[in-house]
Amino acid sequence: MSEVFTGIINNYIIQVAALSWLTAQVLKTIINMAITKQFKAERLVGAGGMPSSHTALVVSAAIATAKQCGTSSPEFALAAMFAAVVMYDAMGVRYAAGEQAKVINQLVDEWLDTVKFDQEKIPHFKELKEMLGHTPIEVIGGIIVGVVISLII
Repeated sequence: MSEVFTGIINNYIIQVAALSWLTAQVLKTIINMAITKQFKAERLVGAGGMPSSHTALVVSAAIATAKQCGTSSPEFALAAMFAAVVMYDAMGVRYAAGEQAKVINQLVDEWLDTVKFDQEKIPHFKELKEMLGHTPIEVIGGIIVGVVISLII
């Protein structure tokens, strides 16, 4: 079992991808703090925001795979296609889900403002997470982080 763990820890592609993800998350936290003037620890692990850490991870993994296995390898083909799907999903389905969550949260807030019931009779509503996906600029930011980290490591 320790050989498996050692193999994972020493895997160049995993190291590059993990460092790219971590770098993007730290940058995301710093950027968010600069904009909102407050530290939010959730930004260190949360989805959404600038830059896209998911994009940084998959782009750097694809580039590291190309460096290690070559661009004509099946491994690189899989990594590149996986990266494309993740980036497309981040800007599409996940972004749309976040926009829908904003609307639902707003509707519930407006409804709760107009309801005249006792607080105990109002159904409990947990606010939906709104930062799920990414804008194209946030994905481009993730691509830049992933490329830079994978080229310097």
